This record gives sequence, C-alpha cells and structure tokens, in this order.
Amino acid sequence: MNLTRLSATIAEAGALRHTPAGLPALDLRLEHESRIEEGGQPRQVKAALKAVALGTVAERLVRQPIGSHWCFSGFLASPRQGKHVVLHIQDFQQDHIHGGS
Repeated sequence: MNLTRLSATIAEAGALRHTPAGLPALDLRLEHESRIEEGGQPRQVKAALKAVALGTVAERLVRQPIGSHWCFSGFLASPRQGKHVVLHIQDFQQDHIHGGS
C-alpha cells in the first residue's frame, strides 16, 4: 500500500500548468516540522519535499496562500528521470492541529 498523510506548510507553488492530456497541474514544495518519539527519545523532525497536484485538487490548491498549513493525503512516486520521491496530492484539508487556513 502506498498512502501518505502529511501535515505541512506550502513553502512554494509554481504557476498552474496543464499536462499534455490537458489536466491542470501544480508543482509545490512542502515543509513539515514536528516532534516525534523515536527509540524512546524525543526527536525534532523537519522535512521538505516536492509535491504535485492534478485536476480539481490543483485548481483548489493554487488558491491557497504560501505559508498556509494543511493536512495532505496522497501517494509517493519517483519521476521517470528523477532520483527523489514526489508526493502526489490526492486531497488536502484544514490541519486542525496547526489551525489551518
């Protein structure tokens, strides 16, 4: 199963573009920060990752301000020529823990 849920801030967003098939697409960079227990010890965790949204999710997401915080759900995949994974956002909603936007 490849299902990812991530609470993150929109750090960067490109311009809304269209795929060769005509779907709206939006490239983003998300930033996550949390405190998690690992091996019985508290750990501060930070992560920045690339993300992409397609279709109506892209159209909704492009209207959200940079710096707003959301809970994203989707799946991870590597681009054809890429070496890093990208979060493919299938949905997002207000992050109640961080107050959302």
